[in-house]
Amino acid sequence: MKITSLIGCAALAAALAALGGCHKDEQGMGPAQKAGAKLDQAGDTVGDNLKANVDKAEEAGKKITDAAKATGDKINEATQDASKGLDQATKNVGKKVEQAGEKIQEAARK
Repeated sequence: MKITSLIGCAALAAALAALGGCHKDEQGMGPAQKAGAKLDQAGDTVGDNLKANVDKAEEAGKKITDAAKATGDKINEATQDASKGLDQATKNVGKKVEQAGEKIQEAARK
């Protein structure tokens, strides 16, 4: 046999072996199509899970923002209350100093 005939027979055998692995099943899908379908399903699952996690993260971020705003509002209220209390204390001290000054003046007149 000539070498070209041997190479031709080997190529034909390789082609038949390769085609034998690509036969379609009863659903009309070959191995590559099945693998592609599995990859598509896996991609869809990953995409769905990722979207769900992103949605959860966005919701958690919104809750944190709302809590921070509420805390800021409470701090502002407490600061205003403290400021009012400080103003009142300053007025009270001023009255006491004024009363003490008046007593000193009265004592000096006598």
